[in-house]
Amino acid sequence: MHLFYTPDITENLYALPEEESKHCVKVLRLEVGDEIFLIDGKGGFYRCEIIQAQPKRCEVRCIEKTEGYGKRDFHIHIAIAPTKNIERIEWFLEKCTEIGIDEITPLLCAHSERKVIKEDRLEKVIISAMKQSLKAYLPKLNPLTEFSHFVKNNPSPLKCIAHCDEGNKKSLQEIYQPGQEITILIGPEGDFSGNEIRLAQENNFIPVTLGESRLRTETAGIVACHSINFLNEIKHTSQMK
Repeated sequence: MHLFYTPDITENLYALPEEESKHCVKVLRLEVGDEIFLIDGKGGFYRCEIIQAQPKRCEVRCIEKTEGYGKRDFHIHIAIAPTKNIERIEWFLEKCTEIGIDEITPLLCAHSERKVIKEDRLEKVIISAMKQSLKAYLPKLNPLTEFSHFVKNNPSPLKCIAHCDEGNKKSLQEIYQPGQEITILIGPEGDFSGNEIRLAQENNFIPVTLGESRLRTETAGIVACHSINFLNEIKHTSQMK
């Protein structure tokens, strides 16, 4: 299946952007009459036929459109401190997009080793992973946000913080009900500071554990994302029986 990201598609006739046209015609060697698929990142999935195959302007006709393709009844928002090695956070974005995530907020924390990110670069990673995993919804990438501002203004009905300090923590399975919206905080390499943990709890973030192992930042984010998807999948599977 040849899949292209076309966020501006609105009509039945559409011309791929020049870069995508070149990839379609020159790299994939597709021709008039061949079938391709388009996604708009908002749940639209389009089955199309090529009607003009030019490297600078490949035109297609929409044959079938599906709305809400792959729509889910839950929302996962992970707020995570970018790692010093940017490739590790890119890996997190790629894998969580493939697994299924709705929103990501990079966090600026007291122990953050990376204080600057290139949003355009991270957005490209997410788009590529969305296409690779055949999803029609593009996860929302928010700007780098200061920790205190985020925890004081997050409206999620279920809010969690995963940290390494000792203390009473819940597992996600204990507190999460399938179908819920959830926000999970993941700290930097040096973990959250004590003040940050206290501030989060004062703003109704529940301390959670992601297992007995001490995880890297990007691994913790992926485990959290997969755990919520898995709990929802269990419910869906049981309802199908």
